[in-house]
Amino acid sequence: MNKAIFRDSEADRSFRASWFAGRTVIYLLLIFWTVVCLFPIYWTVTTSFKMAPNVMQGALVPWVDYSPAWLGWRSLGLSPETIGAGSTVRDEFLKRFLNSTITALSASSIAVVLGSLAAYGLSRFSYKFGFMRNADISFFFLSQLILPPVVLALPFLVLYKQLALLDTRIGLILLYTLTVLPIVIWIMRDQFESIPMELEEAALVDGLSIWGAFFSVILPIALPGMIAAFILSLVLTWNEYFFAALLTSTHANTLPVMVASQTGSQGINWWSMAALSFAAILPLIVIGIVLERYLIKGMTAGAVK
Repeated sequence: MNKAIFRDSEADRSFRASWFAGRTVIYLLLIFWTVVCLFPIYWTVTTSFKMAPNVMQGALVPWVDYSPAWLGWRSLGLSPETIGAGSTVRDEFLKRFLNSTITALSASSIAVVLGSLAAYGLSRFSYKFGFMRNADISFFFLSQLILPPVVLALPFLVLYKQLALLDTRIGLILLYTLTVLPIVIWIMRDQFESIPMELEEAALVDGLSIWGAFFSVILPIALPGMIAAFILSLVLTWNEYFFAALLTSTHANTLPVMVASQTGSQGINWWSMAALSFAAILPLIVIGIVLERYLIKGMTAGAVK
């Protein structure tokens, strides 16, 4: 009896040791991957507080490898001593920040709405356009991403000149909506296909219309996919540079164009570029953190339903 108890306790200790070792390895890998993901942001923030020699020497730890300075933020008029004074650079930054916010949010919202409706139709109804069926139509949308943006440069430049859309926010919004729409359609199509059709049939039996079933039953369950599609669209449109530099000049310039222009007679102003880059990505970080809570909440609600 005592031997059996001893063997059981030894087996329990061995199990706990192996479980603890496994959990330790998992947490170490997660910590390592967190450091890898956050290091570019850390590098950008620290570079905005470096002088030119510190940037070239690759100093990493503030107050150890170098003494932090507000050089990058001072050049943008965002340092403590310049924030209260007038600054043309800060005014230009705020204007471009507003342009990026309006174009990215508008294009992402329109793309999610239109893409969700198109994906819902592709997942619930059968279409036939010549030889094309639902799968062919879905692939057609995805194939639009294969075309390099530089191929569309001249056609859009000529078209926007004829339509008086050059250097306008509405021009960028329309173009960005077309750019991210295929991605939204594919994400939402998979989301809708994972929802059983019996839920809609039950709603129709209860007296709801197709639109009523969509808004009251399907849409709450598909909310996590819509939020994921919105976040992805927002990141892509916020960081888009090629068309923003091509189709805008004065009034509708966005932040990526301003980041790329941080060059001087002696080369690239890394401290200014780092400060501007961090100021540009900070809203995306905040939006990602805020919407992640709703994403998890939506996933839990969908699982319960």
